[in-house]
Amino acid sequence: MNKIPFNLPLVIGNELSFIEEALKNKELIGDGYYSKRCQEWFKHNLGLAYSFMVPNCTQALEMAAILLNIKNGDEVIMPSYTFVSTANAFVLRGAKIRFIDINPDTMNIDDRLIESAITDKTKAIVVVHYAGISCNMGNVIAIAKKNNIKVVEDAAQALGSKYNSKSLGTFGDIACFSFHGTKNYTSGGEGGLVVINNPELLERAEIIREKGTNRSKFYRGQVDKYNWVDLGSSYLPSEIQSAYLLAQLENFDLINKKRNEIWNKYYSRLSGVLHLELMNIPNEIESNGHLFYVKLKDENERSNVIKHLNEYGISSAFHYVPLHSSLAGKKYSDFIGVDKYTTVDSERLLRLPLYYDLTIEQVDYICDSLINFWSDNV
Repeated sequence: MNKIPFNLPLVIGNELSFIEEALKNKELIGDGYYSKRCQEWFKHNLGLAYSFMVPNCTQALEMAAILLNIKNGDEVIMPSYTFVSTANAFVLRGAKIRFIDINPDTMNIDDRLIESAITDKTKAIVVVHYAGISCNMGNVIAIAKKNNIKVVEDAAQALGSKYNSKSLGTFGDIACFSFHGTKNYTSGGEGGLVVINNPELLERAEIIREKGTNRSKFYRGQVDKYNWVDLGSSYLPSEIQSAYLLAQLENFDLINKKRNEIWNKYYSRLSGVLHLELMNIPNEIESNGHLFYVKLKDENERSNVIKHLNEYGISSAFHYVPLHSSLAGKKYSDFIGVDKYTTVDSERLLRLPLYYDLTIEQVDYICDSLINFWSDNV
């Protein structure tokens, strides 16, 4: 069998024709026809009422930090098991990060530990829906309301996933999505979306996204000229990105179905394998099939399995190194409580290939090869 990469970005439908149309119409600046089409799609299909296309999810998170007026001395609670942008966006505004442990069942923030990390300096709770699996948003929102703290959903991996039948990205004050080339739906390699669920933040979100100006009001005819009125930066994507993404959104259900078929095939084939711990999806959660991981005995076994799969032509990957153990993490954060699971489970976790063009036959081959590790090493 040919080599199986860990990921292949998707081209499925009208990507090229939409891009050609944008070029033909000489409409390449953000917030044009395709950006608006994407934002309307999110509104009508996922209930993301107020969303704005941005160049990437990192910038969506940076917008969130500005919107919440994060400043020197403020504290933000989040899991350490996440991508660096989750923390960096808030550190850039001067925040101290307070990491807490994860729930090993989902690799998400352990919501039962959040209140113990809250102080009078806490301004935000940032949850990460790892692998497209929702955090316990019912409890997170209840804690936030009780303590008058804002919630940001880092939903980079979670487009299309649901919690209690409601789309992720609709719970927090702000939500941030990614359309990177590794995600279920891509805008051509890079791209993101910021969602505003708190109406009080909406007008300022427009301003921040438009370099701190009220240009959006000018385009709507609400002012006769636009001015610099607040902090901001250049958070508009190219229309080329939005054109590419729209073609993928047109095939949303097809992509979601195929990825979940692959996920379910992995789960059925690897269930009961003595040496593996499989990922878990709680009953109240509907997954988007973003990724499939297994947990091994320890970091050493994981390294050996990666080498073994590579010998079979299969590319696999571990994921985040906990941020609190990094050089910058030690400078800009504290870990609150005991690191019971974050480090240990991050060292055991191994991701298997999962992308739209992966065939069921290839999944069988991957599973056979993985299971053979233990028989080959008896």
